[in-house]
Amino acid sequence: MGIVNTTPDSFSDGGVCFDADAAIGHALKLAKDGADILDVGGESTRPGAQPVAVAEEMRRVLPVVAALAERGLVVSIDTRKPEVMQAAIEAGAALVNDVAALRAPGALDVAAGSGAAVCLMHMQGEPGSMQHAPAYADVVEDVRCFLQERIAACEAAGIARERMLIDPGFGFGKTLAHNLALLARLDRIADLGVPVLAGMSRKAMLGMLTGRDVHAREFAGVAAHLVAVARGARIVRVHDVAAMRDALAVWNALEETRNGT
Repeated sequence: MGIVNTTPDSFSDGGVCFDADAAIGHALKLAKDGADILDVGGESTRPGAQPVAVAEEMRRVLPVVAALAERGLVVSIDTRKPEVMQAAIEAGAALVNDVAALRAPGALDVAAGSGAAVCLMHMQGEPGSMQHAPAYADVVEDVRCFLQERIAACEAAGIARERMLIDPGFGFGKTLAHNLALLARLDRIADLGVPVLAGMSRKAMLGMLTGRDVHAREFAGVAAHLVAVARGARIVRVHDVAAMRDALAVWNALEETRNGT
């Protein structure tokens, strides 16, 4: 999954693709580099981010979603707002990637009635305050329990498991220790039986581990996502698609050899 931010304030690429044509061009490059899914977002959810009005978010994302879908590409809409979900699905989005796990009033109904796939992510708190002293009894079990409850809520709303992905939400209301515990025990999340998406690209946790600036975390991101794949992740959400694709080519070749296929 390649990241396409149409925002002025995302933590690593804010403003780079704020213009629709620039966002479309960037997305096409990511597809050429090997992205299977293009995740288009118009509201930053970085720590401390402020909410964006529905109309402004639509203005940012809908032309990009439509242009990519018209080219036959698989598009995901990264949003918490049911109105944006609905409009993006009508514009051609095939997946709703929601950091709030469809908890906004009306979000479940939109997703259930659309036929689109959904990604349910765990986040403690809200983007504006989520990194203010996050705490858990047991981060892995707490996140697992939350995701299990959201899977059940989706099923009750008529969304089949075959349409679901889950995301433990690295960096969303978690300390470095929390993030590392989730990565080390990601198989515990994967055993819920729904494909796991992992997204750590350029995040602060990698900077804390390496001392690298946000734009120099590509190698750390590749390493972290390979660990996630080894522990059960089936989709990785990244900025640097070509590097990740090459790493996965090596990984998959070794796995096929090991399994005798």
